[in-house]
Amino acid sequence: MTTPEKVVRPEIQALKAYHVPPAAGLVKLDAMENPYGLPDALRRELAGVLARAELNRYPEPTPRRLIELIKRKTAVPEGMAVLLGNGSDELLQNIAITVAKPGASVLYPTPTFVMYSMYAAFFSMKAVGVPLREDFSFDREAFIARMRAENPAVVFIAYPNNPTGVLYPEADMEAVIRAAPGLVVMDEAYHAFALKSFMPRLAEFPNLVVVRTMSKLGLAGVRLGYMAGAPRWLEQFDKVRSPYNINVLTEAAAVFLLERMEVLEAQAADIRREREVLGRALTRLEGVTVYPSQANFFLVRVPDAARAWERLRAQGVLVKQLHPGLANCLRITVGTPEENRILLSALRESLQS
Repeated sequence: MTTPEKVVRPEIQALKAYHVPPAAGLVKLDAMENPYGLPDALRRELAGVLARAELNRYPEPTPRRLIELIKRKTAVPEGMAVLLGNGSDELLQNIAITVAKPGASVLYPTPTFVMYSMYAAFFSMKAVGVPLREDFSFDREAFIARMRAENPAVVFIAYPNNPTGVLYPEADMEAVIRAAPGLVVMDEAYHAFALKSFMPRLAEFPNLVVVRTMSKLGLAGVRLGYMAGAPRWLEQFDKVRSPYNINVLTEAAAVFLLERMEVLEAQAADIRREREVLGRALTRLEGVTVYPSQANFFLVRVPDAARAWERLRAQGVLVKQLHPGLANCLRITVGTPEENRILLSALRESLQS
């Protein structure tokens, strides 16, 4: 009898699927989502737009209007191209597929977004994680030395980093890009909260692409990511893109909201302000270490993360319990003021012996 064990690659069998816990009925602070919905008037207007979408037709293979809007609204430099993805995850995966020659390696700081190493495993590449310093700051010398030793096909850098929230110094990132033997992917999923970006500098670096997502801005359910870079790079990544990867509802919703980008930007500003309030409150909790964040979440270390997570969940609050490599750490998304109040009360109680 044929079984999965006989035909599935051993390295895939060794992996665990990306786990998303159920969140129904909970204060959901585990996935770095924008906690604010659209204003009612915009919801009604968007409903009309979506109702007119031609669901019986395939989407436009390359949605020109959407791409031009992204270029204009996100200040993509002149001469750079844009490629769309079903979330930024698809774009990162497509990059990995494209560069996966036999013996190729992928390099990234660690701890970071777990999918970088998983994409390497999917496509039989060597995954090389270079440890951050104990305080999660970037070790420039160690990273560049390892990069020169490994000669990676691609370097993935989350800017700012997930799950630590740290924004690495721009000069360090510039040094990495200049020293890299292959492609550097600046993953700017949280750029709206850091207000720092390599997008304006794309033309300076022939081996750089910038990847972003609309998810953290408030469109997580829409699943739209985009990559900007030199046409010669994006032409290659476009070859492995699935046909019709952006559906008509995603395109219609994204066009509608990009034309009203000020609403999403105002919500991001609210989140940045609330981040400061929540950060100060977390630091006042006994036994909690809070790491500085330029994203829309905080990494915190507590005496017993497993117990704190269970107690928070029992009180109706869902945060992210991280892997053993981040001992006793939780990742907490910045919510609304009311959600953060509930979180702080529940966390304070969960820390009591």
